[in-house]
Amino acid sequence: MNRIPLAERMRPQSLNEVIGQDEIIGDGKILTEIVKKAEPVNLIFWGPPGTGKTTLARILAHEYEADFVELSAVTAGKKDIEAVVERAKTNWNLKIRTVLFVDEIHRFNKAQQDAFLPHVESGLIILIGATTENPSFEVISPLLSRSRVVVVSALKKADILAVLQRALKAEKAEKRVTKEALEYVAELSGGDARSALGDLELSLNLAKKVDKSVVETAVGKKMPLYDKSGDYHYDNISAFIKSMRGSDVDATLYYLARMVQSGEDPKFIARRMVIFASEDIGLAGNGALNLAVSCFQAIERVGMPEGGIILSHVAVVLAKAKKNRETYDGWARAQAVAAKSMGCPVPNWLRNAPTKLMKDLGFGEGQKWEAGFHLDKSYLPEEVQHEKIFGVPSHYNHNKK
Repeated sequence: MNRIPLAERMRPQSLNEVIGQDEIIGDGKILTEIVKKAEPVNLIFWGPPGTGKTTLARILAHEYEADFVELSAVTAGKKDIEAVVERAKTNWNLKIRTVLFVDEIHRFNKAQQDAFLPHVESGLIILIGATTENPSFEVISPLLSRSRVVVVSALKKADILAVLQRALKAEKAEKRVTKEALEYVAELSGGDARSALGDLELSLNLAKKVDKSVVETAVGKKMPLYDKSGDYHYDNISAFIKSMRGSDVDATLYYLARMVQSGEDPKFIARRMVIFASEDIGLAGNGALNLAVSCFQAIERVGMPEGGIILSHVAVVLAKAKKNRETYDGWARAQAVAAKSMGCPVPNWLRNAPTKLMKDLGFGEGQKWEAGFHLDKSYLPEEVQHEKIFGVPSHYNHNKK
């Protein structure tokens, strides 16, 4: 048995061997152009696990003919960074470039990132970072401004199948795995090639003939890739809200199911639906808010998994409802106008007049305690009477169904 994992044995050695990532590899694409020009660039690879970030860093270092130094931000400390700097200085004297690859760079704190910033600025170190989190929030601004962020996407199912088939051919095991089993491994991977190759290797070690049942035994139940405080959390809730806003019922149910199956807090989902009912449906369906509030209360009382039925019911209603953002836009406009006119006095005729002196000063003048009583004058302070607050169009399409 080969002790080197299959995923490592199948690691591409050049950009031509990389499967997928058509957005960044190919004629006119960023990584191919960087290699062609032979001018090293500091890069931050941003993407989910198993998409080839480490592989791409190694390939670029090889193309640069550079010394490749790899650190994991999980285990490395300041001394490790200092050691890399000393190694880079030695390489510099030998006219050798140094590529520092920092895996999970988002786990380095500000002080640790600051430690190699001057050496990146001077060109002593070519930095390539890898992160699964949004670098805008996790990488310090000076470092980010000196680097190019490259988005590395999760592989498509067809790409994963191509990776698996190449591995089977290399291992001379094409006839040992059924097509159904291979499809199942690809589906389980979630676009993670490393995970797919690991599952395939484990399945091959368990049986001479691998069918779907063998894969199920080898892999068991996989938890979806989801971080309740990371990008996946925000990306999925964003997609869910936008799907309801766009009245796409299929997408609404799909993203809801992804969140529920990933263990998202159902009360968090219900809270967002309450906000959506008022923000996006508003006057087009005044009953939507009551329904969403009832959904939140039902989730608290019923719990999961039955709560999923309630969430899906209300989500579909909200998605299919007519949309109107007039109250939301009006509230935003009112806050903006109020913020710049807080010192403006309330018109005298709108003020309370509990004493004779106040009445003599004109407080409450002309008012009658009658239902629907209206005076034909502006109710706004004089300084803002020219302002239009409700019904001002925004860039949103309020009446979209």
